[in-house]
Amino acid sequence: MERYDIGGMSCAACSARVEKAVNGVDGVTSCSVSLLTNSMTVEGSAPPETIITAVEKAGYTAKAQNAGTKQQNQIKIEKPNEVRPLVQRFVISLVLLLILMYFSMGHVMWGFPLPAFFQYNPVAIALTEMLLCIAIMVINKRFFISGFKGLIHRAPNMDTLVALGSAASFIWSVYLTFKTTDPMTQGDGPMMILHELYYESAAMILVLITLGKILEARSKGKTTDALQSLMDLSPETAVVERDGKEAEIPIEDVQIGDIFILRPGMSVPVDGVVIEGESAIDESMLTGESIPVDKAVDSKVSSATINQSGFLKCRATRVGEDTTLSQIIRTVYEASATKAPIARVADKVSGVFVPIVMGIALVTFIIWLLVEPLSGNEFASALERGISVLVISCPCALGLATPVSIMVGNGVGAKAGILFKNAEALETAGKTQIIALDKTGTVTKGEPEVTDIIPANSVSEKELLQIACSIERLSSHPLADAITAYAESQSLSPLPCENFQNIAGHGLTGDVSGEQVYAGSVKFICEKTAIDQAMQDQIDRLSNEGKTPMLFCKGGKLLGVIAAADTVKEDSKEAIAEMKELGLRVVMITGDNEKTAKAIGDSVGVDRVYAGVLPSGKSEIINELKQYGKVAMAGDGINDAPALTTADTGIAIGSGTDIAIDSADIVLVGSRLSDLTAAIRLSRQTLRNIHENLFWAFIYNIIGIPLAAGLWIPIFGITLNPMFGAAAMSLSSFCVVSNALRLNLFDPHKPHQKYKKAAVALPPAAENNDKGEMKMIATVVKVEGMMCPMCEKHVEEAIQTAGISDLLRVKASHEKGTVELVTESPVNYELVAAAVTKAGYQPKGTV
Repeated sequence: MERYDIGGMSCAACSARVEKAVNGVDGVTSCSVSLLTNSMTVEGSAPPETIITAVEKAGYTAKAQNAGTKQQNQIKIEKPNEVRPLVQRFVISLVLLLILMYFSMGHVMWGFPLPAFFQYNPVAIALTEMLLCIAIMVINKRFFISGFKGLIHRAPNMDTLVALGSAASFIWSVYLTFKTTDPMTQGDGPMMILHELYYESAAMILVLITLGKILEARSKGKTTDALQSLMDLSPETAVVERDGKEAEIPIEDVQIGDIFILRPGMSVPVDGVVIEGESAIDESMLTGESIPVDKAVDSKVSSATINQSGFLKCRATRVGEDTTLSQIIRTVYEASATKAPIARVADKVSGVFVPIVMGIALVTFIIWLLVEPLSGNEFASALERGISVLVISCPCALGLATPVSIMVGNGVGAKAGILFKNAEALETAGKTQIIALDKTGTVTKGEPEVTDIIPANSVSEKELLQIACSIERLSSHPLADAITAYAESQSLSPLPCENFQNIAGHGLTGDVSGEQVYAGSVKFICEKTAIDQAMQDQIDRLSNEGKTPMLFCKGGKLLGVIAAADTVKEDSKEAIAEMKELGLRVVMITGDNEKTAKAIGDSVGVDRVYAGVLPSGKSEIINELKQYGKVAMAGDGINDAPALTTADTGIAIGSGTDIAIDSADIVLVGSRLSDLTAAIRLSRQTLRNIHENLFWAFIYNIIGIPLAAGLWIPIFGITLNPMFGAAAMSLSSFCVVSNALRLNLFDPHKPHQKYKKAAVALPPAAENNDKGEMKMIATVVKVEGMMCPMCEKHVEEAIQTAGISDLLRVKASHEKGTVELVTESPVNYELVAAAVTKAGYQPKGTV
């Protein structure tokens, strides 16, 4: 994708002309022009020189962005430097206009005093008005250059309407000025002609349109404030350690592998990993989460976040455009440069708007020229109405209605940790009716945590946990990590463990305090000691709740049970409740077994649970749900990528895999499920804002053009002076942009009852939700080393991502020590064995 700065555009007709010209270039697959940022994005194989030439032939200028530059953020936000020259033009023009108005209206109409030289000297007054008008036209010559240049290139724009209206008023007035010198005009004739001069209208049109341009430019500048504030987060320098000494260098010079120093209050210059120290990092500017995040050795830090308390030494892992902040900025910028489907109607209208208005103005002039003599009026009245039609018409309001709302909406989302990759995603998210959620990492945390500690009789909870930690800390199993982490949080120190042994597929054993300790599954511990019925009931209860019970015994005596599970995120239940309040149906799709999935689903309150589903099956479920409404899919894993692509809107959790993030339309940076609800609210509010803008833009022209043409005279007896038409035109774009800026006041995390919609129906519940199960060839592979459901999940995910194209189903069982694969053709055992081995388990052939 190539980006270009476009110069010379003044309205939506201009952007439509540029798009048409570039889309006609061979090799261009797509082109999008943003009037808001005066930029263009082009995809395809066409060389930049050809594209620039096409733009110049259309009557505009183009320049490739960031050619050969090296900087931290290579996105350019053109703050309207045009505002200052516009203000200068406006002030000088206004002073001259006031003098002109004093002559044309103050003296001629209301008898204000003038120097003796002008008394009863209509020729001098007319010439003075003409000179003042010429001065104002020269100061605002840009309207005439741009307008007539567009006319020559057969691409008339808003400036063309302004230039024609002002020029017509001026030329007619010049004709009348010369008429005052006609010897045949006697008596009060020359003085009466002064009342028919339109110099003040010609000048007033230019001054008011310039004022409108100032208001529009200031408002447009504010729409990029959110994006600019993101860019301002990045520090300009970094403190790095080189040759054993600290040195402050420009951030552009930081390289991957550099060691940088963070003291309290310092901003993180680039992405990195902590190699020394502990601290709390404020990540609110990226994730929207106000609570600081604790960091220690091996923790990741992101650019632009702020170190709050301790000293940290970090190694740079991503710099320049690869940092988290730069990627967020680029995503927001590129999304703002795209067009939402809702904008297509406005774009089509804008493309033909100016020629149609010119035609209406000409027809209006001719009709009133034929009608006026019948009523005794003169040529000037017909001309006035034709000019009014030209100057009141505003294609800019149509062109800005959608992009300004998209830009502001994207900025608000970025501040809240919600990234919309394109304008279409921002629009379609609000139309979502069904939310499909992956379980692991989306609804749940994706990592096992200790949930229950049940000691046996005469054993304390502390004793059980300490012995469990002593043996589990020597294992690399995820469940062992969960127990070790929990023990550390309870400030328990492990006891020495000798003769440690990992018994593949069963559990662990080792000597603690001189006695042999066993740890593992129910089946394994049953072989070492007796389990009473009360404890067995507790184990069954934990299993039914989707938790993994781990048993421990010492010296032939049962110590108790510690259960772990992939726990639900703190905000998941509340977020799903909020989704339902918005009228959304919520389903959960997971590859886990039905018992575990149902326990999680019931705890968070989803409407439907689909369990035991393969990646291909997830896509099938999404396609089925799409028959009942617009579907959004939220996930974080590699196995979610097909479903994210299939859904109407794909939503990736920020902590997920790169493949999931690349496949999604929306990225939740903070990895909170509540951000998904916020994204839906923000999308609906942005759509509402766009509808308001489009309504104003269309209704303004629908009412204003007939009013200017005089169609309301027979009905209401009202007409429109060109000066008031110019004032209305100058305010129309300002009103649209100002309305879009109201989005900055919107808090997407705050519930808003007005966004609730009626819920749609779901597909009939099937007895077997196991999608994608087409049993053609079943292959059973023996696998050693699996001890629990978490092991099963690791093996299944390893095989799912091994590149077996015709894999329909995979099901692992740690109790049987097997993995069943269902494929359409004979399975490649070597491929499966390699995946299982890479996951840390031992394949032992097929059954």
